[in-house]
Amino acid sequence: MAAKVLDSFALLALFRDEAGADIVAGILEKAGRQDQPLHMTEVNYAEVQYIVRRKDGDAAWESIAEELKAAPIEFHPADRQLADSAAGFKSRHRISLADAFAAALAKDKKAELITGDPEFKALEKVIKIYWLPK
Repeated sequence: MAAKVLDSFALLALFRDEAGADIVAGILEKAGRQDQPLHMTEVNYAEVQYIVRRKDGDAAWESIAEELKAAPIEFHPADRQLADSAAGFKSRHRISLADAFAAALAKDKKAELITGDPEFKALEKVIKIYWLPK
């Protein structure tokens, strides 16, 4: 399985049972079976956390946080190299800073970005994107 990066959109779809949840679950299951973890930035992890806490409450987040401990996802810190790449994406495209970090990690890992967020349309020629349904 080729390297894959999760945008917050993908995890939110899974944990909030939105469109694409079954696809994300399948990708995670396959990653676990093949011992090839998916990738996500700590910035996007924070985005998932604040959205869940705001929309669903702290208890929902605590449950999700426990599930994430066992998930085949490698979380990456926002180091200087990743921040520089994210800043480049942000300066050239109309995307959020968190989305810029996801794009930067996908570029760095030469990975496919799993998302359904239309902000990434501007990056289709720059990074490979797997589009989840909305």
